[in-house]
Amino acid sequence: MFEDIKILAVDDDNFNLQIIGAMLQGVSSDFHVARNGQEALDLLGAVADIDIIMLDLQMPVMDGFEALRRIKLDFSLMNIPVIVITADQQEVTRVLALGANDFLTKPFNPEELRLRVMNHVRTKRYQDMINSMNTMLEKKVAEKTTALRQALALSQEAEYEICLRLGRAAEFRDMETGMHTRRISEMSKALALLAGLSQEQAELLRFASPLHDVGKIGIPDRILLKPGKLDPGEMQIMQLHTTIGGRILSDAEKYPALEAGMVVALQHHEKWDGTGYPSMLAGEDIHIFARIVMVTDIFDALASDRPYKKAFPIEQTIEIMEKGRGVFFEPRLLQLFFDNLQQFIEIRETLKDHEEEADPLLDLLSIT
Repeated sequence: MFEDIKILAVDDDNFNLQIIGAMLQGVSSDFHVARNGQEALDLLGAVADIDIIMLDLQMPVMDGFEALRRIKLDFSLMNIPVIVITADQQEVTRVLALGANDFLTKPFNPEELRLRVMNHVRTKRYQDMINSMNTMLEKKVAEKTTALRQALALSQEAEYEICLRLGRAAEFRDMETGMHTRRISEMSKALALLAGLSQEQAELLRFASPLHDVGKIGIPDRILLKPGKLDPGEMQIMQLHTTIGGRILSDAEKYPALEAGMVVALQHHEKWDGTGYPSMLAGEDIHIFARIVMVTDIFDALASDRPYKKAFPIEQTIEIMEKGRGVFFEPRLLQLFFDNLQQFIEIRETLKDHEEEADPLLDLLSIT
């Protein structure tokens, strides 16, 4: 037997209400009455957790039909079982169509009344229990989902940090500036978005682009650090950094950033006109990621100090890059870059090299 059962009896006849109350004595611990449909609705708004409604049909102000219709249309009330009490068998079909859960015809048997009430209350309590469990489960799922998203974000952050540090490892061998990989990363993402790539793809390129020169780890110092122009044999060896980078990052299908990094490492020296290396790819046969990194890498290299040259002014950098339109660079990407030049200059300013941090390292490397 359930405890604290709340019953609402709705009838304009006080005698009928007293009979129902007497018949349900011992079943209900909280018995409420209303004398028309409007009173019933007002009481349902004021008293929480009514377990069952005993509803007469013929009443003043608002009859039982209208009260039943409103109850079953109200999201907060529709799950309360309603037993309609009627003396007219022809009304049964109508009230069932309106959503009544059960009916009793007058005169009714007291034991039958108690059993029907308890059966419906039992069903409602079980449904309330299920709803409560579902709410609790949904809360737990939401908490777990939040935790998983946080873990995924941390994993992606770690993956990006690994990509940056691999890229910086190659930079130290090449004596490039410490913020070069960060600038390439952010500028490549910006250009990818301008080119119409999705946020997800642009973010993937942001992760992958710092790996473009990771293959320089495998190039001998006598070539990588040579201050003068490379001879044809040395240039051929230097060009191997693309295929070395591809090999370092190969077999990484489980890791999207590394797999994308492999593509960038292999193809970022392929030229739009097909005269690049290592595979002499041309046009759109070159992956869009590599075409974007070609633009951002050359821009940053021209606009930055290197051991073998001083940084070119932005105007001269643009002039040099313009000469590569349709040769080095995809014309559309280059124009997008020029049209939004200020955005890329701001990225360079935000991530500019700190000379006081870089110089001691470069000096030390130049001695060895």
